[in-house]
Amino acid sequence: MNKVIAKLFEKPGLPVMPVMTHPGIELIGKDVLDAVRDGQVHADSIIALRGKYGQSAASTTIMDLSVEAEAFGASVVFAPGEVPTVSGRLLESAADVDALQVPGLDAGRVPEYLKANRLAAAELDCPLFGGCIGPFSLAGRLYDMTELMMAMFMEPDTVHALLRKCTDFLIGYCKAMKAAGSQGVVMAEPASGLLSGEDCMTYSSAYVKEVVDAVQDDSFALILHNCGNQGQCTQAMVATGAAALHFGNIIDMGGVLREVPADVAVMGNIDPVGIMKMAMPSRVTEAVAELRHIANGYDNFVLSTGCDVPPAAPLHNIDAFFAAAQ
Repeated sequence: MNKVIAKLFEKPGLPVMPVMTHPGIELIGKDVLDAVRDGQVHADSIIALRGKYGQSAASTTIMDLSVEAEAFGASVVFAPGEVPTVSGRLLESAADVDALQVPGLDAGRVPEYLKANRLAAAELDCPLFGGCIGPFSLAGRLYDMTELMMAMFMEPDTVHALLRKCTDFLIGYCKAMKAAGSQGVVMAEPASGLLSGEDCMTYSSAYVKEVVDAVQDDSFALILHNCGNQGQCTQAMVATGAAALHFGNIIDMGGVLREVPADVAVMGNIDPVGIMKMAMPSRVTEAVAELRHIANGYDNFVLSTGCDVPPAAPLHNIDAFFAAAQ
């Protein structure tokens, strides 16, 4: 097992690592908009959350899937209390893709996210995993997901040309997070869950593997997150060589654990909205107990949320999550 991922298993008992930053923003009295625009606020949120929930095997930055698209020039909508979202379509043709420039790491809010990685990594007593979007999901935000899916059949060369540029940027971004002190990255590739296993291999995993090959080593791990996968993409996820695979709440985790090799960590998959945000603490406890039963006997399992814990998730539910994990 990758040495960074192996650290998650060092303490006795079940490893637990929710993907979670927003509760930390609320702990320090800030809004989401403060954290996604200011690396200092972002880092302070991560550090505050670590202070409250030291049981977590690692910390994570915000899962913001607009940062990279904004760096390429996409329009982003900012609203109080909400994660930023991409608006509109940046690219409409093969000519637009051909003319698209791969941005530098000084574009948009990328410098603030690298700052958050640097400041938080310097203060934490556990591994820090930065965050980035996956190549296929990024391409969908630039080209429009419906149009991208059509182009896969009508203009596959255009899709591959766009994925090439997305991947080149992501390799540089992940290398910069590594240089900033993070020990890994959670790559969110949810849009690939829309694909068949074969198409996922061709249009997502082949490019994710390039990122893995460029940055993953004994000091840095890539966790591949695909909350859209319903089972058809699991082998394509394994093929990337990512040190850990992170799954959403729609998948059968028992099936995943039987399918994924024992030297790859399997992470998930408590519903972040329906359970962590909307349910009562007793239901959180039940959900964790159910998942622990499913994962019993699998030494590569890490209890986590199915995606990023959203803004306004009550702390008593997070308390119940960690208590049930122990």
